[in-house]
Amino acid sequence: MAGRRSAGLLLYRRGAHGVEVLLAHMGGPLWAGRDTAAWSVPKGEYVPPEEAWDAALREFEEELGLPPPEGPYLPLGEARQPSRKVVTVWAVESDLDPERIVPGGFEMEWPRGSGEIRSFPEVDRVAWFSPEEAGERLVRGQRVFLERLADRLPSQG
Repeated sequence: MAGRRSAGLLLYRRGAHGVEVLLAHMGGPLWAGRDTAAWSVPKGEYVPPEEAWDAALREFEEELGLPPPEGPYLPLGEARQPSRKVVTVWAVESDLDPERIVPGGFEMEWPRGSGEIRSFPEVDRVAWFSPEEAGERLVRGQRVFLERLADRLPSQG
C-alpha cells in the first residue's frame, strides 16, 4: 500500500517588512494551548488517483472555507514528514484576511475513552508570520517549504 499523502497551498505576501506567510493553527483538543510546532501549511490528505494539485486546491477550500487564490503558483515540491507522510506544497502570492476564514470540521471521541463524540474545527485560526516566526511555529517536517520559498522568490531591495 502506498503511504499517506497530503497537499496544500502556502500563501505569501510582501509588505514593508518583507515577506510573510499564512499558517493555520491545527484545531482540536490535541493542539489547544500549543503554539510552537502546532501550525501548518493549509493542507490535507488525498488518495490517488486524485492528483496532488487538485487535492491542494480542494483542501484549501475545505480547511479555510474560502476559494483558493488565483496563481501563478510556485511549486515547492515534496517533503517526507517524520510520520512518513509525504506533503506536496505550492506557494501563491495573496493577501487573505484571517478574519474571513470559515474552517471545516471533524469529529472525534473526546475525551479519549469517554464514548462522547465531539466536533472540532480543522483549523482554529490562521495568521501571517515572518519566515523566522513561521519557522518556530510550523511543525518540523514542513519547515523546508519556507527555505524553498525563500530560494524561489526574487530578493527585495
